[in-house]
Amino acid sequence: MGRKNRRINKGRVSRIGSYAIASSIKDPTCISCTTFNILAPIYKRLNHEDPSCRESDVKGYWLERNQRILNWLLCERSSIICLQEFWVGNEELVSIYDKRLGDAGYINFKLARTNNRGDGLLTAVHKDYFRIINHRELLFNDFGDRVAQLLHVELVVPFTQDRNCNVRQELLIVNTHLLFPHNSSLCLERLRQVYKILQHVESYQKENKLDPLPILLCGDWNGSKRGHIYKFLRSQGFVSSYDTAHQYTDADAHKWVSHRNHRGNICGVDFIWLLNPNRYRKLLKTSWSEAVFGMFKYQLRRASLTEESAFAFLKVDSQGDYITYSGFCEALRQLNLIGRNGLSDGEIQELWVQADIDGNGVVDYKEFKQRIWNATRKDEAWDGVVNGTDQTIGFSVKNAVLFPTEVEKGMWPEDYSLSDHARLTVVFSPLRMPCSRLSS
Repeated sequence: MGRKNRRINKGRVSRIGSYAIASSIKDPTCISCTTFNILAPIYKRLNHEDPSCRESDVKGYWLERNQRILNWLLCERSSIICLQEFWVGNEELVSIYDKRLGDAGYINFKLARTNNRGDGLLTAVHKDYFRIINHRELLFNDFGDRVAQLLHVELVVPFTQDRNCNVRQELLIVNTHLLFPHNSSLCLERLRQVYKILQHVESYQKENKLDPLPILLCGDWNGSKRGHIYKFLRSQGFVSSYDTAHQYTDADAHKWVSHRNHRGNICGVDFIWLLNPNRYRKLLKTSWSEAVFGMFKYQLRRASLTEESAFAFLKVDSQGDYITYSGFCEALRQLNLIGRNGLSDGEIQELWVQADIDGNGVVDYKEFKQRIWNATRKDEAWDGVVNGTDQTIGFSVKNAVLFPTEVEKGMWPEDYSLSDHARLTVVFSPLRMPCSRLSS
């Protein structure tokens, strides 16, 4: 890239980040969060005709690119930085990040993927904004060797100066990088990874007797707004911060992108999800079942089956007008939802219990329609939650920007070389809100 392009890019960065950064600095009670998959040098191809030629083989290349990444991160100075594909296997690069982020006031947490994959996660929080209460590591121990980080933090500077106001000012931050869906059979595994994260967060809150806190889920989700994971998280009360800032609806999947993958496809996969503590949620297990049934229905429709023909397909081995457990399992197998990376015996049994509403051992047409074909239920709140008078902190989305700016219009610039992902930065403004309490 020549000097002219570098000048253009520098001006572009300052423009797109100016409002977000200015908002954060002007109002010291605001916090900002950046998520960025920085493309590990061990994965960056230098020659597409020779896939074995990687950036990790040429120190000058990966060093210069990562110094540029750090320059922009430190220019933005977000309160929270979540990086994916961080090259934890290279001690020199790790020490560079540790020193430059540490000198700038960040507290860093690193987590390598399992089985020595070479890359992992880095989460950095600025000590001017947060005090660390706890830090947990989540190892999925699956064939994708994926991991997640959980940080429990408290705001250093109270957002309210009312000394008589007893408002908890804590939040939970998650950083993760989900499995890439190389084929349709891996979509279930990605959904399971999100389910494990939410189970871990829920267990942590119960273990520490925490009332609901605001939660930020950050990272590369390797799935778009059209996918099952997006719908799963929405069913749990999470909102996409970028879409909220731009007033996009769930149907506006084409408005922005954040990644150009190795196949040359562009898509929006990088999210900062927000769940405020006053949002009611469905039972986590219910959302999981609905999401899996959604995948089930998707596969049935891909096979050109209508509601009636899908029911006939499922009850093919039945003597009556109902679905048996064995027929249910056989359909799952034929749709590749059982087998390697598929549903476990326990998960299949849980789904069957959800589908068999009256518990008589078979699923009739009404139950099939209610639980499988039209799985989403809007009337179930998260049990164990009662209204309380306690006050807690929540967040509104003040602004959100993607760099480079072209991605905000659904395009990928050919002269962008920092990564194969865009950088997402969101500014949040704290709010006081009533806290729902977990009932004992």
